[in-house]
Amino acid sequence: MIDVRRLDREHLERAYGLDSQRLLPWPELNAPFEGAWCVLRPGTTSTPHAHHEYEIFIAVHGAATLVVDGEPHPFTAGDIVRLPPGSTHCVTNEGDADFEYYGVWWDAEMTAQFAARHEASVS
Repeated sequence: MIDVRRLDREHLERAYGLDSQRLLPWPELNAPFEGAWCVLRPGTTSTPHAHHEYEIFIAVHGAATLVVDGEPHPFTAGDIVRLPPGSTHCVTNEGDADFEYYGVWWDAEMTAQFAARHEASVS
């Protein structure tokens, strides 16, 4: 049986200067990563930040500019970007429509926790 988790656009939460819905918690999902659906409103920029996790962004709708370590990069629907750990990044939406993307991040600790949960579930 599959599980479908619906995007709840009416109840997105504000984080990092954009509106989002986190992938976790989702009790049925045992994954070695976390993620979030992200909506960046027109004329806004997400909060610049860096972290130790590996991360990818998948552009789903619209166009924006991804700034990584001060260098701007066009970022449009269909693009996937890999962000190295420690890189300072933000997304700027200079358009007149929402820009939507999915972010996925992981690290060694998440992977180890996933492996432990997996082993416990098959034992």
